[in-house]
Amino acid sequence: MVVGVMLLRLHIGTSRSLKDKRQVTRSLVARLGHQFGVSVAEVGELGAWQVAQLGIAHVSNEVQQTERVLDAALRYIEEMRPDVEISVDGREVLSVF
Repeated sequence: MVVGVMLLRLHIGTSRSLKDKRQVTRSLVARLGHQFGVSVAEVGELGAWQVAQLGIAHVSNEVQQTERVLDAALRYIEEMRPDVEISVDGREVLSVF
C-alpha cells in the first residue's frame, strides 16, 4: 500500500472575508475529490481571510500512480485558479507494509 500526502498553502488575494475564502476552498475540496479520487480537507489557517491550508491524501498500490495523482491535482488547482498563489508546504509518499 502506498500513501501520498501533500500540504498546500493557498494565498487568495481577492478574498475579503471568510465567506469569500470558504467559497474558494469548498469548491476546490469538492472538485479535487471528485476529479482525482483524493481526500481533501482544509487543515489550517481557518480564521485567516486570505490564506488557506489544504491537506490532500491519496492511497494506491503504486508509488508512481500516487505521484502522478498528486502532481495532477496540483496542476489542476494552478489551472483552475490562476488568481490563487500556491506553495507546497510538504509532500511525502510512503510505502506501508
